[in-house]
Parts: sequence; structure tokens; C-alpha cells
Amino acid sequence: MKVFHKKKHLFLYGMGGMGVNMLNLVIGSYLCDAVMTAGFDKNIEYWTYANKTLVVAVVWSIMITIAKIIDAVIDIPLASFADRLGTKWGKRRPALLMGLIPMMLAFVAFLNPISGAAKSLANTIWLGAFLMIFFVFYTLTMGTYYATFSEVTDNEKDRVLLSNYKTVFDIIYFLLGYGLIPLMIDPVHLNIRIIGYIFLPLALTMLIPIFMIKEGSTLKKDLGKAGSGEKGVHLGKAIKYCFTNKSFLIWMAVYAVLQFGLQMFIAGENVYYSNGAMGFEGWKITLVMAAVFVPIPFTLLLYNKVVRKGGIQTGFVFSLLAFGTAMAIMGICNSNIVTNDTLRLVLAIIGGLAASFGIGCFFSISYTIPSHLADLQKRETGDSNPSMYFAVQGLFSGIATAIATGLVWVNLKEHYTWVLPVIVLVATTVTLWLSFLLPKKINDVGLESHDKVEPVSSENADTLSAGIDFESENEQGAETVACVVDTTGENIS
Repeated sequence: MKVFHKKKHLFLYGMGGMGVNMLNLVIGSYLCDAVMTAGFDKNIEYWTYANKTLVVAVVWSIMITIAKIIDAVIDIPLASFADRLGTKWGKRRPALLMGLIPMMLAFVAFLNPISGAAKSLANTIWLGAFLMIFFVFYTLTMGTYYATFSEVTDNEKDRVLLSNYKTVFDIIYFLLGYGLIPLMIDPVHLNIRIIGYIFLPLALTMLIPIFMIKEGSTLKKDLGKAGSGEKGVHLGKAIKYCFTNKSFLIWMAVYAVLQFGLQMFIAGENVYYSNGAMGFEGWKITLVMAAVFVPIPFTLLLYNKVVRKGGIQTGFVFSLLAFGTAMAIMGICNSNIVTNDTLRLVLAIIGGLAASFGIGCFFSISYTIPSHLADLQKRETGDSNPSMYFAVQGLFSGIATAIATGLVWVNLKEHYTWVLPVIVLVATTVTLWLSFLLPKKINDVGLESHDKVEPVSSENADTLSAGIDFESENEQGAETVACVVDTTGENIS
């Protein structure tokens, strides 16, 4: 596959996933809520599809949970499919197209309930089915896209730079989602379904990597020829690489709890800010959302400085402390506790600024660690299965998200919205405790004293892999890759 070194190419490639992620945000944070009136007490005719509950609440909660679980479990077979796909056009571009087109069609179907009746079981089944279809093809699209991060770069500095560019575009779509959409609801008074159609064409940003990727045929008859594609690892072996990696599994335990809290915050913040808990409208919500997401490129710089001085665990701990502080402030900002509107808004903005420090770290790490581990595995074994690392991470994250946003949040938001920051704070505290279980070889990553790892080439791959610290399977009972990325792009272990 063609490798990119120029910043402009990495910048464009990092933009590719923005539109698809935007659709996922719209459907997960707005449209799933918009089929019910529960949790809304202002501008209900714009926040919801039809100013009434179109689904059976209990069944809908189950459907969302099933959809989230499918989203998590389907990662693994789809990752194997994307890594082993054989076509004359390669494996990545066809997989991206196979995911993108059905995903957009499922999104349109979700915007159009089958019935206008209130509390309709037909609507519940229709919307639940297309939510599941959306998540399946969203997973294929984004899992394939993330897998290419270790393929379109050949050194750690470029890989981390690409991950950071992706994080910046994450912030853009979050600002569009959580800053602009509330303004489109009030004062513009657009219905949420119309807003969904407005953002649908943004998914075509995925055409950027589709056109930028250059790979040879992955048909069996062409493998091994000059310029041909690379055959992936079979499913069982790919899974074994991930689940026998002790350090990766420890990270997955940390990451799952982190995602439980983070995804509950992301899914519920618009309801918490706009309705009973804080009572904000339009521009006030935009200010708070801007405080959460706009500073992230700058807080990433601060985070990188902390990592260089104390290692990645120190940076992660500071991020968790900042995010936990933000949740405490968010809880205090309940309109029943702070009755003055101006003071409540000021406190909410301060809390948003604290949250931005944590969120920037959480996003960047989730891209760099799996792609880096996949690259190191290839250096050591010659086997390439980058999609599987993201798939396993997605499995842990998906289960945590399903519990947080399906089972917990859907059943809390009607009468217990105020509990949101309390639950997230508890999850953040548990994540902080678990972070101290990370092995020393991860904790110290990012220190200025660490050496760089040179790009892989066919001539130096063996030398490089010999210089990487791997615990032997005979000594530990499992092959362990222990390496985490410093988000500065300057130092790794």
C-alpha cells in the first residue's frame, strides 16, 4: 500500500472518517432519543420526530441494547473479513465501499419510521432493525479505515501525527454535533429529522481515503507478485495475537471502564444540558459544548508536555483527574442546586474546559495504541492484522457502551437525568484506580529519555524486531506485546 509522509496527505487522510463519525453521533446522540418525548420539556416538536413517542419504550430500550451488542461483537468477524478480503482492487478500498453505501441507506431508513402511530411496535422493530444494520456497516467502514493507519504510515512519528489529525477532526464533528445542532433546534427551529438529512452528505468524506489508498490485487493468484496486496492472518490466529497480549488486555480493562463513563457522558450531555438538570437553551448549550470541545487541540499540547516529563501514565492520570473534576462540577450545576442562571452557566463552562483536557487524551490514545501494536506485531512476526486490534478494542468498548447508553441511560433519562454526572464520575474514579495496574513498560512511555524506533523496511525489519522488548511465550505463558504510543510522536517504547 502507498505510504504517506507529507503532512498535507496525512491531514487529508485524517479527515476521511469525520463524516461517517458524524452520522454515528447524530443517530446515537439525537435520533435514538428523538423517537421518544421522554427527557424533553422544551422545543419537543423540534427535538423529536413527531412530537410524540413513536416506539414502545421498554422494547426500544432492549432493541438499542441488542444493536450496541451487535456493534461490539460484529467487530471481530468484520475485522477478519477486511484483513483477508481478496479482490483485484485490493482489500481496503472495496471494504470501505461495502460499508459506506449500506450504512448511508440504513441511516435514511432510520429517518423514516414505518408508521405515524404513537407507541407503535412496528416502528420499534423497523427502527431497531435499521439501527442494527447501520451499526454493522458503520463498523465495517470505520474498522477498515482505522486499520489502514498502520499501513499508510511506516514510522511512529507519522502514525501518531495521523492519529492526532484524526482527533482534531473528531473535535470538529463533535462541535458540529453538540454545538451547532442545538442552535439549529433553537432558535432556527429545524426538526431533528431535517438536520439528519442535512448532515448525511458529510459521510462522503470517506471518499478521501478511498481515492488516496493505492494497493495491489489481493487475489490468491496475484499474492506475492510485485506491487500486489498483502494477505491477512486467518481469524483464529488474529484473535490469538490480541488475546495473548497481556499488556493489551490490561489496557482493554482500563479502556472498557473509561468508555462506559465517556460514552454515557457523550450520549446524555445534550439532554442533561438542555432540559431538567441544567435548563439551558440554544446559545447556552453551544457555549458549554464549545468549552468542552474547542480547546482540545490546545489541551493536547499540554497533555503531551505532561507525558514527556512523567510518562504516559502520568498524562493519563492528569486527564482522568481533570475529567472527574468536570463531572463533579457538572453535578453541582444542576438547576436545583445552583439556582442562578448566570452562575450555573459560568460553572458549566469551567467544567467543560476541565473535560476538554481528558477527552483529547482519551481520543488520541484510542487510535495510536491499536495501530502501534499491530505495527509491532508485524515487525516481530511478519503477520499483518491491524483491523483485529481495533476490533477487539471495539468489542470491549461496544459492550461497555451498550450497557451505558442502552440499559442504563435510556432507563434513567426520564426521571433521573441528574444521576448522569454521578455515574460518570464513579466510572472515571474506577478507571483511575485501574490505570495503576498498567505495567511499567507502558507507564514510562513518552519520557524524553526514550529512544525512537526507525521505520520498517524489508532490509531492517529483522533488526528492528530484535530490538523490541517482547516477553517470551515460554517465560510468561503468552506472547505479550507491551508498547504504547507517546502522543507527541517523538518517543515510544
